[in-house]
Amino acid sequence: SEKDDSTYIGQTNNLEKRLFRHNSDCVKSTRYQGPWKIFHYKQFGNRSMAMKFEKYLKSLKNKKYLMENITV
Repeated sequence: SEKDDSTYIGQTNNLEKRLFRHNSDCVKSTRYQGPWKIFHYKQFGNRSMAMKFEKYLKSLKNKKYLMENITV
């Protein structure tokens, strides 16, 4: 978030649409934190792999560690 430096981790099959929805206040959990910008994205061969990686990233409670290792 450009507003409060918070980090959102998620997965989607349409990155542009997802970012638009976050920045248009359509997503309840991120409504008051925008505008959002993409820091990093990674493509996967299937949704299952993407969801596993999302879960892994969310398990990293330390934001500094996350930012240092985001390209895993």
